Amino acid sequence: MARVGTGVRAVSAVLVAVLGAALAGCSSTGGKRAEERAARAAAGGHAAVDTPRWTFAMVTHSGDGDTFWDIVQKGAKQAAVKDNIKFLYAHDVEGNKQAQDVQAMIDQKVDGLIVSLAKPDAMKDVVAKAVKAGIPVITVNSGSEESKQFGALSHIGQDESIAGEAVGEELNKRGRKKAVCVLHEQGNVGHEQRCAGVKKTFKGDLENLYVDGTNMPSVQSSIEAKLQSDKDIDSVVTLGAPFAPTAVKAAQQAGSKAEVDTFDLNEKVADGLKDGSLGFAVDQQPYLQGYQAVDLLWLYKYNADVLGGGRPVLTGPQIVTKDDTKALAEYIRRGTR
Repeated sequence: MARVGTGVRAVSAVLVAVLGAALAGCSSTGGKRAEERAARAAAGGHAAVDTPRWTFAMVTHSGDGDTFWDIVQKGAKQAAVKDNIKFLYAHDVEGNKQAQDVQAMIDQKVDGLIVSLAKPDAMKDVVAKAVKAGIPVITVNSGSEESKQFGALSHIGQDESIAGEAVGEELNKRGRKKAVCVLHEQGNVGHEQRCAGVKKTFKGDLENLYVDGTNMPSVQSSIEAKLQSDKDIDSVVTLGAPFAPTAVKAAQQAGSKAEVDTFDLNEKVADGLKDGSLGFAVDQQPYLQGYQAVDLLWLYKYNADVLGGGRPVLTGPQIVTKDDTKALAEYIRRGTR
């Protein structure tokens, strides 16, 4: 399990590597001063390298207003500034439309692609087209099992099955006996893997509840109805931070004492952890996913570097509880955790 600060150390390590490559040949004293200048430039919105201004595109399965993907974008944009990259972004929750967005990026002849594979069947052919066109591809967040098969250089994210298993183990520690896993996006293989992972390690009973994630009032009513019909449910697991507060409201309306736990972290989830309305969250460090994806594409273009050795580069899972929120508060407030 990752520890608090792991993402920061990983980002710092990559930044040092980038700066070292860009500033090779300087004297020790001059190199240090140049490195400091480059770091200040990157922080001030200026590139820290003098490589060509390549164009990288990220295309994800995000819906509108998803705070998780806002954080991914923040990481990607920060790395793009540092690496002198023009960054493009597109998203669509529908697999076929996401594939169309990827094709549009191929047609623009971008220099690198970052894609999520929540619906791999819809994405397989278009990713193959990108690879055939000589565009390096990195997958992020979803699709760790398909990434290498589809021709991507690396996958960055958490192993969804392992993350689910971590949740099941945490529920066991908390003495939970019956849980419901709320899936808010039909056909998302990562969501299915999460709930299957929970079921694998959880010693109690687990049921899946499918809801329409595009309609939050409907999500609340579905969870509320489930809790009203089964008073033995003592835990609700949501698969995205925006759904956690809704599940809390549903439990309150149903008169249920079920603990609500969630995947992913944002400011509202952190507030819920602090006030006790949420039990725990699973952080997969979305800022790090976006940052590393851009940085690794830059490293590949600049130096033919590839990380992972054919295996996913893991950014999670990290179980976050009330005790952890104080250490993460600054980063959560600024929207990077």
